[in-house]
Amino acid sequence: MKERSVVALGIVLVLCTGSISGCFSGDSGDLDAGDLVVGNDMVASGSFHTLDLKATSGLSVYVPYLVLDPTSGYVQNSTVVDIEKGDALSLDVLIPPRTEGIYLLIAEFGRSHWPVRDLSESWSSWYERTQGRNLGDSGAIRVPLNGSMYDSVETKPSVRPGNVAIKYIPAERSPTVPIAEGGAHSSGMMNGKTVYDRLFELSDPTDTLDPVDGKAGYFDRWAGQGNPAYEDAALYIIGELESFGLEVIGHRYEYTDITGAQNPEAYNICAYKWGSFAPDEWMVFGAHFDVAPPVNAVLLDPHVVGFRSYGTRAGAYDNSAGTAMVMEAASALADFETRRTMVFCLWSGEEGGKRGSDYWTEYYVKEDNPEVTIMNYINLDMAGVNWPGGGGAPHGDPDPQIDEDGYPKDSEVWPLRVYIGPGPNHDRIDQPEMVGLSNWIGSDALGLEDQLGTLVGTNYSEDTWKTDVWLDMDRPEVIVYEDTTARSDHASFQDNLGTVTVGFGGLVDGYWCYHQVCDTLDEMEAWMDTTGKNYGEENSGVSNIVNSLDMITWWAILTFFHCDEEPIYNALN
Repeated sequence: MKERSVVALGIVLVLCTGSISGCFSGDSGDLDAGDLVVGNDMVASGSFHTLDLKATSGLSVYVPYLVLDPTSGYVQNSTVVDIEKGDALSLDVLIPPRTEGIYLLIAEFGRSHWPVRDLSESWSSWYERTQGRNLGDSGAIRVPLNGSMYDSVETKPSVRPGNVAIKYIPAERSPTVPIAEGGAHSSGMMNGKTVYDRLFELSDPTDTLDPVDGKAGYFDRWAGQGNPAYEDAALYIIGELESFGLEVIGHRYEYTDITGAQNPEAYNICAYKWGSFAPDEWMVFGAHFDVAPPVNAVLLDPHVVGFRSYGTRAGAYDNSAGTAMVMEAASALADFETRRTMVFCLWSGEEGGKRGSDYWTEYYVKEDNPEVTIMNYINLDMAGVNWPGGGGAPHGDPDPQIDEDGYPKDSEVWPLRVYIGPGPNHDRIDQPEMVGLSNWIGSDALGLEDQLGTLVGTNYSEDTWKTDVWLDMDRPEVIVYEDTTARSDHASFQDNLGTVTVGFGGLVDGYWCYHQVCDTLDEMEAWMDTTGKNYGEENSGVSNIVNSLDMITWWAILTFFHCDEEPIYNALN
């Protein structure tokens, strides 16, 4: 895919209603990179790393990454620090997980206005484009500390920030296993290999004497009617989430069947880490834990019978993968102090129509806890069979085909989808802050600048705009867009609460084993294997799945850190 530009959105990460005109900041003067001594020749990607900084001249440093406040324990987005000549200080910085290094911006002592990269470019590309020179009016303005140990920054237009010197520090992500087994994404505070291992545990097909499903994994998680396999898997998840130190609540609910009878409909499992600043403002991660039940109690493998039916046992892609990502995000975040309450939910009844998340939003939140506001929701459903996989279906399965009124895809390119809402208007961006944040994270921290494209349907048909725009943009492998329809639990949050949501997904109807008994981890690996294909890089299926799970789970975690500091409100209200 050739490099492409993202649609200009005219938005900022921290939404500011005012602008500053005619504000100038001086040049960096005689300062250069040598005036800042960094006691780190190399930093570890994907982890909080202590940067030891010492100034040989009085200067200010803009650190445009997530920083851990040692006083509150909160994570904040960027800071500016002043260092007197000869003085030193240390900062705990989250080194982006998928970049080759970090950039520190240096200017005269007390500098308040700073340049900032575009939403859709990396700091590397920004530096290559500008060499630290002031080439535009927009920039970041220093905001004095407010209950934090460090100053923060806000991005505004018409800042005229002045020139800066640049200090570059290389980063590496050391493999812990061979590359073919996912080693490139196997270290850090969270990594794709750990998510893959959790996915394997959930979908392990080894035969056992387990009385509920006969498997080492957790099969047959069909929601409803007190299914013992679902109940058994729920107990496993509860135990794991409690082991992270979270408070776990099982939200059991009832379902009225077509005869009007009340039947038990399994239950949601939600784990809570209470916020210390605004505990009634909740940030929610979610994935449905149930899998597609068989039609007429018959499970047919389309590889055997030659046609697709309905129903699965392992549900590796839909949605053991999402379940694994939520669980590993919970594990990674459980020890952090947060301003707002973190909630990690595994939903029941999604395959029957989002029943679990509908119940939780409509009744548990709105009726039982009316003082609670759900600030943002992150949905993880059917992610993993997408770029960097592609290039054609394996073992004779039908290739994905262009679907004009469906999700963008073709036989070669299977985009990772980042879908945002509420977005009722196909021809404009309705939630600019969340769209901007997704671009900001993807283009730099995740190293996706060349793959990333934002779809907006201006001057396109409402019925076919997503595919039409995608094709006209030369088929970007990672797409950010607002969807006017919903087929997963994020719709419950949008419809019932008006919450701004972001979700991640891959192939749906183009995946031959979607809602089939062949939806296994082995099948996912076969689809994601690019060995011998004339597409992308040659990697094993395991390596590409680990890459995908790493990318998506990190995207969710970084979104949380940003939104814990500055929640994103519904721009349609």
